Amino acid sequence: MTHRTADRVDAAKTRALDSLDAARHRTLALTACLGDDELLAQHSPLMSPLVWDLAHVGNQEEIWLVRGVGGRAAMRPGLDGLYDAFEHPRAERPELPLLRPAEAREYIAAVRARTVDVLATVELTDAVLLRGAFIFHMTAQHEHQHGETMLATHQLREGPAVLSATGPAPVDAGDLPGEVYVEGGPFIMGTDRDDRALDNERPAHPVDVPAFWIDAAPVTCADFQHFIADGGYDEPRWWSPDGWEHRMEAGLTAPLFWEHEGELWMRRRFGRAEPVPGDEPVVHVCWYEADAYARWAGRRLPTEAEWEKAASWDAAGWARRYPWGDDEPDPERANLGQAFLEPAPAGSYPAGEAPCGARQMIGDVWEWTASDFAPYPGFRALPDEGYSAAHFDGRSKVLRGGSFATHPDAVRATFRNWDFPVRRQIFAGFRTARDAV
Repeated sequence: MTHRTADRVDAAKTRALDSLDAARHRTLALTACLGDDELLAQHSPLMSPLVWDLAHVGNQEEIWLVRGVGGRAAMRPGLDGLYDAFEHPRAERPELPLLRPAEAREYIAAVRARTVDVLATVELTDAVLLRGAFIFHMTAQHEHQHGETMLATHQLREGPAVLSATGPAPVDAGDLPGEVYVEGGPFIMGTDRDDRALDNERPAHPVDVPAFWIDAAPVTCADFQHFIADGGYDEPRWWSPDGWEHRMEAGLTAPLFWEHEGELWMRRRFGRAEPVPGDEPVVHVCWYEADAYARWAGRRLPTEAEWEKAASWDAAGWARRYPWGDDEPDPERANLGQAFLEPAPAGSYPAGEAPCGARQMIGDVWEWTASDFAPYPGFRALPDEGYSAAHFDGRSKVLRGGSFATHPDAVRATFRNWDFPVRRQIFAGFRTARDAV
């Protein structure tokens, strides 16, 4: 091994360990602020008890890294079934014999100690799971994703606030237009060059997208209030048949956590009541609500191919890892990492602007797209069928871009999130698009 190769290996291992440590820091912070009773409670049937997430991230790390890479024996036989997300739906998890909070913390600490030893001794070969320490990064991203899930549980939780909920300072949108133009033509979607990219982001492949217009910023709370005031929730013609059926069954009348008090819309945010800020991107809307709004506005949701092209492709035909380039996210470019617990005003972060002129395509709110979650041509499951492939069933829609709750290590222009079109507890908003004619 040359010195240069050795340096790259050391850098890859250091970066993987840093990401693992950052994920663990957030996991512990989101659970240390609550007592055992609240960690063991199920705050919504949509979510696991927080103590389940706490042990689950350690169990997955043990399976993928301690056993899968390190070849070690199971540390606590019998845990795999308890913390298998497919074996036990969330509504059933409070009845399982879960580890108590103190036991869960001891377990994940013991797993991490073995992971550090495995990382120190493993040879990072060109095998797909080891190249660039991929499987270690994937494990960190998995825990980061549960950090966002746990934050959503905090938002659903009743009771006094336990998290600081200050928001970012407004950034003047200036003369930002309402929409921006994206030229038509082929581009390369997905990636083969990012060692951290998950299986559903691969492989890179050509896609031809006709020219289109896309909102320069996400749809705001004020925009969405116009939809409500115009009777958007009561007019079937704006809703797909499935969407209208769900709207009626669920009794949807406004985004989740919104309440109308007199002439004022209020929202609950991490245990605090506050007026809905009109200039922020709307959040906690399901796909059906986003689709209905787009129809009402005479527009549509962008496909995920359109979203990715708008977010990352420059005039020279080169894909950027992020809208602004390949440099890692920082606070001047995107609202990420739970530094603030709400979106920034629409039009913020000019330093993070995409080549087409759109802003906030990374961070602030996940953005629903029109596309179903499906494999790319030539898809290969990594590390197994359980991560992405199990969800290629036509039931989920693709979300793009991350939110204020997403860690920077767990998002990029090619990253694909997915969820059922009825989900509203996630930190999701949207922007709209239209054909260029």
